Amino acid sequence: MSLGNNDKAIATFTMLAHAIVHWFELAIPIFLVVWLDAFDVSVALVGLVVALGYAPFGLGALPAGLLADRYGPKRLILLCLAGMSGSFVTLAAAPSIYAVAANLLCWGIIASIYHPAGLALISTGVENRGTVFAWHGIAGNVGIALGPFATATLLLVFEWQLVAVALAVPGLVATIYGLRLEFDPTAALDSRSRTTDADATTDSAAGSAFVANSKSLFASSFLLVFAVVTFVGLYYRGVLTYLPELLHGLPAMAGIESPGGLEELSLGDYIYVGLLVAGMAGQYVAGKLTARVAVARGLVVVFLGLAALALAFVPISSMGLGAIVFYCGVLGFSLFAIEPFYQEAVAVYTPADTRGLSYGYTYLGMFGLGALSISLGGYLLDHTTMGVFFATLSVIALLGAGISVRLLTKPDPRRAQSAASATTADD
Repeated sequence: MSLGNNDKAIATFTMLAHAIVHWFELAIPIFLVVWLDAFDVSVALVGLVVALGYAPFGLGALPAGLLADRYGPKRLILLCLAGMSGSFVTLAAAPSIYAVAANLLCWGIIASIYHPAGLALISTGVENRGTVFAWHGIAGNVGIALGPFATATLLLVFEWQLVAVALAVPGLVATIYGLRLEFDPTAALDSRSRTTDADATTDSAAGSAFVANSKSLFASSFLLVFAVVTFVGLYYRGVLTYLPELLHGLPAMAGIESPGGLEELSLGDYIYVGLLVAGMAGQYVAGKLTARVAVARGLVVVFLGLAALALAFVPISSMGLGAIVFYCGVLGFSLFAIEPFYQEAVAVYTPADTRGLSYGYTYLGMFGLGALSISLGGYLLDHTTMGVFFATLSVIALLGAGISVRLLTKPDPRRAQSAASATTADD
C-alpha cells in the first residue's frame, strides 16, 4: 500500500521530529567528558547532572500524553522541537555545572512530549500505520547514530558552547518546516471517532476525566499492552546500556586497533553502530508485517527470539569476531523489530480519544520503568557473571512472551472491524 499525501506529510513531520529528539538525547553523553574538564567537577556530579536530563524523558510522557489529547499532537510536537533547540542554545551560555543541570532538566521535560504526541498523531492521522511506524522508528535510529557522531566530530574543531548552538540548528529548521506543513491529524478516524475525539479534548485534562480514562484503559486489554511494553523497556535498556562495555572486553576484540585518527573508538563501538543499522532493517520489516500479522502473535515471536539471543551471547562471544558481528546484527534486527508491533498494539487496543494518554503510559513503561534494568544490570555484572546477566534478560523476554500470549487470546478490534466491513459489503 502506497502512502497518500496526508500520510506522507505526517510521516515526514514525525520522522524528522523523532530523529531530532534522539539527536539531542545521544549528544548529551558526549558533552559529559568536556564538562568534567570545563567545570573541574567529579564524575559522580556530572553523572547526576546528565541523569537530571534523562529522568523526565520517561517520567514526563504521561502528562505529555494528556496534553496531546487536549491541545492536539502537532502543536505539542512543535513546542517540543522549539523547546529542545532553545534549551541547547541557552546551554551554551551556562556559567556553571549547576546551570548546565537546569538546562538539561528543561530539555528532559520538553523532550518527554514527543513520543506520546508523535505516536498519537500517527495512530489517528495515518491510514497505513504499519509502514509509517516502521519509517518513524528508522528515523529515530538515524538520530541515535548521527547525534553522538556529529557532536564528537564538531568538538574536535570547536568549543563545546558553539557545538551546542550548532546542534540546535536542525531543531529550529524542523520547527519552521512544521509550522508551514499542513495535514489532517484525524484522517484515519471515522466520523464517530472524530466527534468523540473533539468532545473529549476539552475534558481530558480534568482530574476526574484523567482518573476515569486511566481506569477504563487499565480495565481493558491495554493493561497487557502496558506490561508488554515495560518488559520491552527492561530488555532494551539492559542490552543497549551494557553491550558496548561488554563488547570491549571480549577476547576477540583484543589486538585489533582502530583506523588512524579514530583511536578514541574501539572495534566494539563500530560493531555497536552496526547493530543500530541492523535495527533499522528490523523496524522496516516488522512495520510491514504489522499489516499482515496479528500484533500479539508478532510480539510473541520476537520476544522468543530475544530470549534465545540473550542465552546465546556467552557461547557466541568465544567463537571469534565473525560470529560476534553476525550475532550483533541479528540482535539489532530483533531488538528494534519489536517496536512497530508494540506501537501498533497501542493503536489497536485503545480508543482514539485517549490515544495520547495511552502512549503516555506506554513510554512511562518503556523509558521510565524500563530504566530499572540499568541498576539491576549493573548490580548483576558487579556481583555475579555475564552469564547471569544475560540469563536474566532471557527471563525478562520470556515473561514478555507470556503476556503477549495472553494478549493473543483477546479479540483484535482491528480485525473484528475488517470482518464487520466485509459482512456489510456482502449484504
